[in-house]
Amino acid sequence: MLISVIIPVYNVKEYLEKCVESVIDPDFNDYEIILVDDGSTDGASGELCDKIAAKNPELIRVIHQENRGLGGARNTGIREAKGEYLFFPDSDDSVVPGTVSLLAAKIKHTNADIIAFNIMTDDGNGNRTPVVSNYIESDKPFKLSEKPEYLLSLPNAWGRVWRKSLFIDNNIEYPNKVWYEDIRTSTKLFAKAESIVTIPDRLYIYLQRQGSIMRSSNLERNREIIDAFEDIITWFKKEGLFEQYRDVLCQLAIDNVYIAASVRVLREDTKHPLLGEFTSYMEKTFPGFEKSRYIAKLPRMKKLAYKLIRARRYKLLALLFKIKG
Repeated sequence: MLISVIIPVYNVKEYLEKCVESVIDPDFNDYEIILVDDGSTDGASGELCDKIAAKNPELIRVIHQENRGLGGARNTGIREAKGEYLFFPDSDDSVVPGTVSLLAAKIKHTNADIIAFNIMTDDGNGNRTPVVSNYIESDKPFKLSEKPEYLLSLPNAWGRVWRKSLFIDNNIEYPNKVWYEDIRTSTKLFAKAESIVTIPDRLYIYLQRQGSIMRSSNLERNREIIDAFEDIITWFKKEGLFEQYRDVLCQLAIDNVYIAASVRVLREDTKHPLLGEFTSYMEKTFPGFEKSRYIAKLPRMKKLAYKLIRARRYKLLALLFKIKG
């Protein structure tokens, strides 16, 4: 079997059928869909998984388990997958028609370990915004050592198909019940891949819905981005790769710790102590981070956010986001 589509499910009865229907591809049959019911508590999602699978039992199978979080559900799917490649849509998102067959064609054409594509965001009212997911665009296979800036791409698991052996042979798993499980895992897989290919197609539709993990108002959990980078740095050092990728890992931390996590916090509380913790972490872990050559390449709004955070103009930045909506 070529592709296993692994969909973690947790309390998403309003979205699940649309997600699965979008994945089903009548022009291709060398794939399976695995629904991992991760201990849903809404009294409906687990039963809905079984109902969906019963309509197409040769294609779809269901695994019910105690709650292990998004990472734990993906790990279960990886262990049970029959496919050579893995695709991880979230259960509240969807893909454009024909995605699976298009990815299959790209796999057969390139034989790459990772095939990445672009995405669209959906505000829930049908308004879609294109997003460039990959820092490097190349339809020719490359290794991370050849294009280290690829580490600056969006790390989301669902933005790519992955050769299953990358996980198995390198003993890489998603962490259970944490935030930022994707960046902890994708960075390692990028480093281990023998070949990466990116395609310009916008195949994935990411639903920006209230109540999703990354829109949670639980500010304290943003501290977990520091845990994530400690995990990443420890792994790269253990693999003897830290010095080789130090500069780009520094910029990755600027993007995700110093800018993104700070913005998530200051939009809710401009006096929160986490803002100082993020700065201290950067100064301790990447001394001289402000000299990163990648800062000049930041998009205009991201560069402005960086400068205001450096100046500790948190209230002004929060106001700008409020005006921008």
